[in-house]
Amino acid sequence: MGGVSRRTLLAGAASLSGSALVAGAATGAAQAAPTGPARSGAAEPAPVVVEGDIRYPALTRGQNQRFASRPESIHLPGTTDQAVGAVQDAVRAGKRISVRGGGHCYEDFVDHPEVQAIVDLSRMADIGYDAGMGAFYAGGGARLGDVYSTLFKGWGVTLPGGSCPSVGVGGHVPGGGYGNLSRRHGLIVDHLHAVEVVVVDAEGTARAVIATRDPADPNHDLWWAHTGGGGGSFGVVTRYFFRTPGATGEPSRLLPAPPSTLFVAWLRWPWDKLDERSFSRLVRNYGTWCEENSAPDSPYRGLMARLDPEARAAGQVLLSVQMDTSVPGAGKLLDDFIAAINDGVGVDVEFYQEKHELPFEQGTGWPGFAGGNPTERYKYKSSYHRKGLTDDQIGALYRVLAETDYDHPGYVLTIATHGCQVNAVAPDATAQPHRDSVLKLLWGTTWANPSEDAKHIDYHRNVYRSVYAGTGGVSVPNDVTDGCFINYADGDLADPEWNSSGVPWHELYFKGNYPRLQQAKAAYDPQDIFRHAQSIRLPGQQ
Repeated sequence: MGGVSRRTLLAGAASLSGSALVAGAATGAAQAAPTGPARSGAAEPAPVVVEGDIRYPALTRGQNQRFASRPESIHLPGTTDQAVGAVQDAVRAGKRISVRGGGHCYEDFVDHPEVQAIVDLSRMADIGYDAGMGAFYAGGGARLGDVYSTLFKGWGVTLPGGSCPSVGVGGHVPGGGYGNLSRRHGLIVDHLHAVEVVVVDAEGTARAVIATRDPADPNHDLWWAHTGGGGGSFGVVTRYFFRTPGATGEPSRLLPAPPSTLFVAWLRWPWDKLDERSFSRLVRNYGTWCEENSAPDSPYRGLMARLDPEARAAGQVLLSVQMDTSVPGAGKLLDDFIAAINDGVGVDVEFYQEKHELPFEQGTGWPGFAGGNPTERYKYKSSYHRKGLTDDQIGALYRVLAETDYDHPGYVLTIATHGCQVNAVAPDATAQPHRDSVLKLLWGTTWANPSEDAKHIDYHRNVYRSVYAGTGGVSVPNDVTDGCFINYADGDLADPEWNSSGVPWHELYFKGNYPRLQQAKAAYDPQDIFRHAQSIRLPGQQ
């Protein structure tokens, strides 16, 4: 089942799940962190790693082995004060800064040849409840799996974030993180109460600022910018605070309760039994079902699924699905969903894993959704769809996946269900504007050998461009498609060779919210200290 193993690897790059407690994390409601920007008062600076240190090679790259940096220094703050000091030292020395949270950036936004100082947040991974703030917190270096496990075991609550446990909240949250519970509870930023950010003013002075959801907060726009504007544009987020809007009372009431148990199932259609007609029917069924079952009040808001049409070399098309068992008639709803997807395909669907029930904690680590491999190289793209793929798009997809001599099983397209409670939020209420889509697509390929970079990147680019040939090679906002996801960063969107649509990369990511993001940039990073190839530009810049 080579394709199944590839699916497991690729799923982790997109989302996340929960496992062990992080060292030093709070494990009960009695534990709390003091509120305020500076939590330590420690005068000593953050540890610094330089070339020659045994840690240097590991700290100059993230998960994607395509990219490595060679900074003069890597700063490892353990407190907000130390993060302020690290940023201030780099600014004073005129060094180009980048920030690393979990290290899952798809492009070279962190590990870039011009970067001279990296602020690595891995030591700021504390998780717990802040009684003064009345919210849960996670340090900028915390991993999603640890966040989920700590919240669940300590208070019986969770967040609707991604499904890969090793993804860091540092980059996941400000992009508007999406995951397996988002159809029921919205995006993770819909529960973001506040952010603590190290910013640099026009005089070059670094300071920590707390910005909240409260519209009367003078720093409200900084909070808003971190609800979909992406990471690395405004400062260093040292801590995130989470509380569902309107929630009051005990900590166990301040965030969503997860399902007690989940139904899961993993299905496959062998490529050797599919032709263009049956493949097209399968993909069309899935898109039509999502169009019809993604309203905020849908009884299917407790269902999350991913259809994975892999390259023929992988051997199959996969469908992974989980369903909240607390939904009335959950078992029948899941059976009806599977029947609707396979209706008229003419190929018997096979169960790689039959439908069965798992407790929530174990279900979040189910390999149908979770995984990741930090030893490989990869390239990803994204797209949102307001409707299912058109006949032309499906035909192009079939040709590039089935009628090809590309023999690598590592290519996969993941078509995830979207919408429901995600779409209950206005597109300008947060910086994440994609609030009326029913599908979220992740296009990706992974490989190990550096000598094969061109082969895999070229194939991947041509698949994507072929499917969106009618709109300049990208998913432009229109009545069918709706742009791209900043957390699945794609440098090609700024390259006219691969984006001939005339729609700029920032409109694909941010749509009409971009001007407000630029104003936040001018207010909180007027010197453009925090920048990368697709960071928010200052007003007047391209």
